[in-house]
Amino acid sequence: MRHVRRRIVRRAARLAAVGGLLLGATMVTQAVASPPPDPPPAGGAELVRRLGAERTAGSWIGADGRPVVAVTDRDTAAEVRRAGATPKVVRHSLSELRSATAALRAAPRVAGTAWAVDYRRNEVVVRADRTVSAADWTVLTELAEDIGGHVRMERFAGTFTTRLNGARPILSTSGRCSAGFNVTDGRRDFILTAGHCGPTGSVWFADGQGTREVGRTVAGSFPGADYSLVRYTGGRAGEGADVVAVGADKGVRITGAAEPAVGQRVFRSGSTTGLRDGRVTALDATVNYPEGTVTGLIETDVCAEPGDSGGPLFAAGIALGVTSGGSGDCRTGGTTFFQPVTTAMDALGVRLITAAGSPSPGPGSSATQNAIAPGAQTPTAGGEEAPSLYARLADPRNTGPGLLVVAGSLVALAATRWIRTEQDRRAYQRQYSASWG
Repeated sequence: MRHVRRRIVRRAARLAAVGGLLLGATMVTQAVASPPPDPPPAGGAELVRRLGAERTAGSWIGADGRPVVAVTDRDTAAEVRRAGATPKVVRHSLSELRSATAALRAAPRVAGTAWAVDYRRNEVVVRADRTVSAADWTVLTELAEDIGGHVRMERFAGTFTTRLNGARPILSTSGRCSAGFNVTDGRRDFILTAGHCGPTGSVWFADGQGTREVGRTVAGSFPGADYSLVRYTGGRAGEGADVVAVGADKGVRITGAAEPAVGQRVFRSGSTTGLRDGRVTALDATVNYPEGTVTGLIETDVCAEPGDSGGPLFAAGIALGVTSGGSGDCRTGGTTFFQPVTTAMDALGVRLITAAGSPSPGPGSSATQNAIAPGAQTPTAGGEEAPSLYARLADPRNTGPGLLVVAGSLVALAATRWIRTEQDRRAYQRQYSASWG
């Protein structure tokens, strides 16, 4: 009876192992044959570059968080839709809009004016503050009419000014500004801040008494662009160099740099008004400050006030820009412009100081910032958790589980074969010993 039970157990084990082999082979076959996962939707800026300025007219982030691309014909709209973005057919191409801004730049400069391309309304918006005279306004209006109906004129009661007077405040004889991002050239560390804060040679302090020297401006550009480098007095930024202050002894850890997207939610920190948020409203904006013209700026509806100049603009831990200037204040709102950090770093030959090994979320991310204490553990970028072990194993496109089942079944077959051989050997030994007893 015991031998019968053993045979039944061995047969069941062999059947289970053979079944496991068949199951594992089926899983591997299914994984290999499964279609690849759907690609993520292409970014709007990427599609605009790929399709060209004659077929598109810019891009922005829609209310649903998906990229929207302005296109000039239905064939291009179909391509955009296949790429996973939302198309919007418009009248004027990006080339036409850029031609309009080129005509505005070629005209005599009028301080107190600014213009940018409004992708969503498919037009160029020209703004003039209260310092622009009636005669200059008339000249600008006539120029806009000559360019065409895709130029819109606006006047407002405020003034366009640089925000001199941040995250951390830095002070010099030129005034008070805000530190932007910490950068390095591989040998020494610097503060990347606004160029209008002070000319090359300006000495910066962390206190109003001039006893705690921060560094000295060693390079920069203003007007034209608006960025500068302040070299740390000791050559090093020190602990927490990858964190920008947002007030209340908190900060946001910076993990990379990117170009923003129109419609993206962004955050700005400054020594005067602290942490503020808003949306990107335009890119490649031009502002005619009293001190000179600055081009290639990020336009936002984030507020700022004097002393916020040079402070960081970021989203989900990604550095985007440093505060240049604008109009309005944080009581009534306004428009603020930022120098893109990617352009500044390329021109200066520096790179961001970031947390070692930190992943960089995509530039389109608009997640709410996580305030951390400097030196605290880095939060997961973008707020996404890594997939669990169960999720990875349950993925039908993963060949690993099938291979594991096959390997386990082979081990089980080998084990049952060895057990059977060992049992037969011992039974033979007992029978042989008994016959010679």
